[in-house]
Amino acid sequence: MKNFLLLILSPILLISCSAPQAQTAFTNVNLLPMDSDQVLANQTVIIENERIIQVGNSEEIELPSGATIIDGSDKYLMPGLAEMHGHVPPTNPDPSAPGYFDKEYVESTLFLYVSNGITTVRGMLGYEDQLSLKDSVNSGAYIGPNLYLAGPSFNGNTISSPKEAKDRVIQQYEEGWDLLKIHPGLTKEQYDAMAEAANEVDITFGGHVPEDVGVIHAIESGQITIDHVDGYVRYLSQFDADEMTLKLDEVIQLTKENNVWIVPTMALWETIIGAADYEAMKAYDELKYIPEAVKQNYFTFAETPQTGYAIGDPQEQAKLRTRILAEMNRAGVKILMGTDAPQLFSVPGFSIHRELPYMKAAGMTNFEILKSGTQNVGEYFSEWDVFGTIAEGQRADLILMNENPLEDLSAIQNHSGVMVRGNWYSREMIDEKLTEIEAYYSK
Repeated sequence: MKNFLLLILSPILLISCSAPQAQTAFTNVNLLPMDSDQVLANQTVIIENERIIQVGNSEEIELPSGATIIDGSDKYLMPGLAEMHGHVPPTNPDPSAPGYFDKEYVESTLFLYVSNGITTVRGMLGYEDQLSLKDSVNSGAYIGPNLYLAGPSFNGNTISSPKEAKDRVIQQYEEGWDLLKIHPGLTKEQYDAMAEAANEVDITFGGHVPEDVGVIHAIESGQITIDHVDGYVRYLSQFDADEMTLKLDEVIQLTKENNVWIVPTMALWETIIGAADYEAMKAYDELKYIPEAVKQNYFTFAETPQTGYAIGDPQEQAKLRTRILAEMNRAGVKILMGTDAPQLFSVPGFSIHRELPYMKAAGMTNFEILKSGTQNVGEYFSEWDVFGTIAEGQRADLILMNENPLEDLSAIQNHSGVMVRGNWYSREMIDEKLTEIEAYYSK
């Protein structure tokens, strides 16, 4: 990807990709602070290095001398969004890895997230040596979102005994991973050993619900996130209609009582269980930004969409998933935005825009949807950093849009630029780099 790499050295990018300006000011902007469902008109937001240092009415704030000014007139500023079940390619793949697992794929994946306003990614499948990627992003070697990474997963192939589960917890804790990733295949004894060790050393664990464990036990064991809703579907599918309603109410209450977060990944799961419109997905414009081999893997799956996650009729399962999310949202269960990119037809960054209509279909308001990717994420990561709203002291992760996303969620795609940790990436710069990525993968 020589052309792609050379672009980093061009003057336009040097302005946008260098260390944060000492001070930057968004002026005369409509502000979505995301601590409440409101828009504040004619606001100025001042950033110093990676932090927001002042927010207020533009008529009352004196702009600092020498600050970089970004005119927000008739535009809307909100916190950056999060991908809370995403993936980042390995930086040091083993010899058996696909050929496209290279430096260019890492760079383009990270950039695709940022290009769509994703300023935070919770990586849910770690690889050897991947922790160093966080340092590379933070130093500016890569343009990328804030990364919080789970270690290599706990599953039926990596764990063969309770002792091995416990030892793996200690190892990943000592290596510095941010959380543990749970995949299917663990026995209840192995899962319990993992959970006990994780709770002892105070490292969180989340992801799938192994079938032998079940969603009730996972909730009661302290699993911090249940991703994909699949554990709930399997649990509820064993009941008839009347009893299912009762059991759904009970499991939602249990979820709330144990402060478990939900990462729905609705669009992907409809794809996985065989309920999607695959011909429409093959025409997604964003597929031009990924390697041809990845795209062909997507297309191959679409020909015979079969996985072990389908339970009964795919369309009925999709309806149940929507019902579960709707009831959880009404009950006040804590929801986090996520898509499982770059899984099937979920191109990093772009997949968020495919997810939003499914959340809307479950009855979530635009504010509730946006909150799941901003304020809720800040609450989830509150022990790591302060971000997710626009206020003094918050990390400067922002999206500047031309329209109000509280009125139309597609406004997020029509943005004027994205700020990550105080670094400003203009729409012009983003479009130029996307063109380079497209050209590289069209060869």
